[in-house]
Amino acid sequence: MANVFIISAPSGSGKSTLVGQLMTRVQGLRFSVSYTTRQPRGQEREGQEYYFIGREEFEKRMAGGEFLESAEVFGNYYGTHQSELERAASESVDLVLDIDVQGARQLKKRIPGAVSIFILAHSRQILEQRLRARSQDSEQVIERRLREAAEEIRNYSQYDYVLVNRQVDRSVETLAAIVQATRSRRARMEEEILPILESFENV
Repeated sequence: MANVFIISAPSGSGKSTLVGQLMTRVQGLRFSVSYTTRQPRGQEREGQEYYFIGREEFEKRMAGGEFLESAEVFGNYYGTHQSELERAASESVDLVLDIDVQGARQLKKRIPGAVSIFILAHSRQILEQRLRARSQDSEQVIERRLREAAEEIRNYSQYDYVLVNRQVDRSVETLAAIVQATRSRRARMEEEILPILESFENV
């Protein structure tokens, strides 16, 4: 079965940058593309950043149990379709999910062995600077995102790892190390260990 890596962070923590670099640096990873009811932003493309569907269609799929996790964030639904995990398993790669705290909590219940990582900026001031530098949100939305960030950070203890994103390269190295360490767990390595052990049977 594929390893599952859950990565969450308040808006503006640099999560997208870190995940993007992790995907290029570490082989054998598949990025899980979520479904959402919000409108595309900027250069976002269907099937690349998200699958964009209507609210009614999302609720129909959710009622049908198609999502591994789903949550409503800032008035829009987001969810991970179960086919993402099935596709990763069929390709013998590990799955990386970029989801919020609500979704991470649900997914951990569904897949207890999933590895969860929480990323945050090293101060409220830095987080606010990054949100304003994006020039995507109104003042009202920025204030709401900061309030949400406080609530999300209070849930840090639910995660297996917490990464303070002070410097991008070092943070990517830490993420890569978590992936490699997870892949080296005994249960993951048993397929390789057993043939080696068998070779010692006559010793």
